[in-house]
Amino acid sequence: MKSSALLCGIHRWLLVPATLAGAFMAAGCGDENGGTAPNPDRTFNQVQRLGNPLVSEVFLAKRDHGHHGATAPTVDVAAFTPILRSFVDNVAGRDTTVGKTLAAVLLPDELLVQSDKSPATAGWLTWALANGWGGRKLDDDVVTAGLQAVFGPLLDPNNTSPGLADDHVDANDVAFSATFPYLAPGH
Repeated sequence: MKSSALLCGIHRWLLVPATLAGAFMAAGCGDENGGTAPNPDRTFNQVQRLGNPLVSEVFLAKRDHGHHGATAPTVDVAAFTPILRSFVDNVAGRDTTVGKTLAAVLLPDELLVQSDKSPATAGWLTWALANGWGGRKLDDDVVTAGLQAVFGPLLDPNNTSPGLADDHVDANDVAFSATFPYLAPGH
């Protein structure tokens, strides 16, 4: 009797790891999304957001970077228009129409990728200031374009600060790829 009870106990202890292993394997074999459709219950933690570097890095005080990076573009107009306009009016010393125009163009701070468009055209990566219709090419110097709008004559030829209107960065030193995502390989 003792030996059969001991064997039953051993069998039970051997079944526990086998059962756990089977459960882990079954859980690991499933589709992470629960099927082919997106899972609406899946959540993501936004770490940072930086559509147009000028919005955060130029117009917002360092203390506001975390708030900007953690929010969605849907709150940009309400949250950041006063800050952006204050910077253009008070720091850059520009006419209030320049600040109004920039706020309307730069907020919400987001970029949209349209992979069906050629990278040679302004439109596959949309951003409102470049080329006037909501797009930009990879080789567009968006920092200089932004600085021209804030400090230079791009939006208003009056009261400019020419020394602040160019980032003096040359063109890309590696050719862009002809296929999406079109970026040059890192080096």
